[in-house]
Amino acid sequence: MEDWAEIRRLHRSEGLPIKEIARRMGIARNTVRAALRADGPPKRERKPRGSLADAVEPQVRQLLTEFPRMPATVIAERIGWEYSMTTLKDRIRTIRPEYAGVDPVDRVSYEPGRITQCDLGAPPCTPCLGRVSGDDDSGRSRAGTSASGAGDDAGVFEVHHRHDDPVAAGR
Repeated sequence: MEDWAEIRRLHRSEGLPIKEIARRMGIARNTVRAALRADGPPKRERKPRGSLADAVEPQVRQLLTEFPRMPATVIAERIGWEYSMTTLKDRIRTIRPEYAGVDPVDRVSYEPGRITQCDLGAPPCTPCLGRVSGDDDSGRSRAGTSASGAGDDAGVFEVHHRHDDPVAAGR
C-alpha cells in the first residue's frame, strides 16, 4: 500500500517517468504501470484456510460434552488423529472452556466495597476480632469491629497505627 502511494506521488507530483520510478524503487516497470492504472491500493485478501481439525471438531465436541477434562492426547486416540498434536491441541484449547464447569479455585473478582474479610488478632498485638472491607469508591479500605450495631457502618473506623502498641509502632 505504501509503494502504491509512493509510485503515484513520484509520477504525479515529481513528474518522474515510469522507468525512473522502477529503477529507484527496485520494481518492474509493469508493476509501476499497474499501480498508476489502479483506482486504489492493491487488496491483499485471502480466504480463510481450513484446518485439519475442522473435520473432527464434532467428534471432539461430543467427547468434551461427556468428559470435559479429558486430555487432548486421549481425545486424539479416541478420534484416530494421525496429524500434528499441536493442531488438535490448539483447537481443543479454544473450545474446551465451553464445556468445562466453574473451577472452585479460580480467582473471583468483586466490585469495590462488596466484600469483607474478618480476622482474629493474636499476640503479640491486643486480641480483637476485626473486619476489613474492600475499597470504597474513594479507593480507601475500611476497618471496624465486629460489634453488632445499626447498619453496615456500625463500628467503622479509619486504620492507623496505635502508638501504645509496640508491634504497630515498630519497637
